[in-house]
Parts: sequence; C-alpha cells; structure tokens
Amino acid sequence: MTEQAPQSRAAGVSVETLLEALPYIREFHGRTVVIKYGGAAMLDEKLRDDFAADVVLLKYVGLKPVIVHGGGPEISRYMERLGLEIKFHDGLRVSDAETVEVAKMVLVGKLNSEIVQRLNRRGQPAVGLAGEDGSLFEVAPVHNADKVGFVGTVQRVDVDVLNHIAADYIPVIASSASDRSGQSYNVNADEAAGKVAAALGAHKAIFLTDVEGWLADAGDEASLISRASVGEVEELLPGVAGGMRPKLQACVDAIRGGAQSAAIIDGRKPHSLLLELFTDAGIGTMVTP
Repeated sequence: MTEQAPQSRAAGVSVETLLEALPYIREFHGRTVVIKYGGAAMLDEKLRDDFAADVVLLKYVGLKPVIVHGGGPEISRYMERLGLEIKFHDGLRVSDAETVEVAKMVLVGKLNSEIVQRLNRRGQPAVGLAGEDGSLFEVAPVHNADKVGFVGTVQRVDVDVLNHIAADYIPVIASSASDRSGQSYNVNADEAAGKVAAALGAHKAIFLTDVEGWLADAGDEASLISRASVGEVEELLPGVAGGMRPKLQACVDAIRGGAQSAAIIDGRKPHSLLLELFTDAGIGTMVTP
C-alpha cells in the first residue's frame, strides 16, 4: 500500500487537471485559435519542443490552431554576423533592402521549415506559408515608412487559403510578404497575427512574448494588467512604447475585426499555451470586447 499511495496522489492531481480542462476543451472544440509564436519560446530547445507538443495537442482535441511566427532574435543574430545595423522605431524593426533580405531568409528559409518539421514529428502534418503563398497577404508600406523603411502593413488576408489548409493541417505562417510589384517587406508578426485572427473570426488570438504580459510599469512584473477591455487598450495605447505597443495594437485589430478575445502571455513559461486555454486562472493579459 505504501508503494501505491504516491501513485494515487499523482493520479489524483492529473485527474483534477483534466477535469478542469474539460469545459474549455468543449468550449474551444472546432474553434480557430491564432497563435503568434516568437521571442524566447523560439530560442530555447525545451520550449520549442513544448510549444510543438502543445499545438499538436490542440489539434488532437478538436481545435484549429493557426501559427503566425516572427523571429526577431534570430534575425538580429544574423544581422550582427553580417555587420548590419540593428535599429527599432516604435517597436518595429527599421528595414532597408538588406535587412528585408536577411529577414526573409531567416523567417521563410530557416524558422518556418523548422517549426513545420517539429509539428510533423509530433504527429500532426503542418504546412508552411509566407505572405506570397496563395496571395495570402496583401501588403502596403506602413504610414511611417520614412522612418522604418521597407516595413509592410497587412491590408487583406485571403481566408479561403487558410480555411482550406486549416481543415486538415496546421498552417504555419511566416511574417514576410511582397506587394504586387514584387517589393518584399518585413511584416511585424504581431500585426500579421492580429490581422489573421480578425479575418478568420478566431475564437481567440494568443501572443507569446518575453514578459508576464502587459505591465503598467514596464520595469515591474508585479504591475501586470491581467484584464482589459479593447476600449481601455485603445485609450492607453498612445502612451505605450517598445515591443508591447504592436502586440496591444494587434489585440485591438483582432477584436475589432471579429475575434472574440485576445491574450498576451509569457512564452518563457513551459506549456504557457495550455495554461492560458485550459485552466481557470489563465495567465498573462486578457483583452476582451
């Protein structure tokens, strides 16, 4: 009996966790969840494996996950190797022609393929896409192109392409695109994910980042804003600086475009995606209509 007791306690915890998840699995069954993947979660080997396992689990229990990924740290690393200047403005990477070329090489040629392979190895087929594939993204220069260079904004998402793929596969979208003239642009992955979530009318858009969530004081993780309405975000957005600004704007884009909710969560935590979707507490910052 003494040998079985620890096993019984462990089983009890597992059952409680599963029972807590069941209402959420039922709620999300058949629903589309758009996941922006980037930051620390893409750099650590264990976190990369955890993320792939989590996404495959979502597909197995009946959700339709759609991944939109960036790759900022990896792009910066390659730019440093090539001796290229790294600059940001309002959370956007300042992108000349060389920067765009490096970003496209890293996002489409390296990271997108690696993510697809990890998902495939976990037992769910995935399809890698960039903005040009199937004319998925229609892009134009951002309004402040004079300050950031070849950075594009997504004006339209071809949902027919995504719905067709998402029925059987996990779409993995690199945040890179070209306009009709063939000019390539660096597209912020947060914005791309927000626009994809809006176009699909996603049940939820989730943005993985390198902090606890939206902090009232950027230097104090105890100042986490756990919940905010989209109106409150819009009111405070002009005062937000750095990388959190495009994430919050993406939450606004997603919800104003038709998504039911959005969340900014800490991708440094193992299985943060499952904690957000399938537990009562959730994590990070939830943005609601």
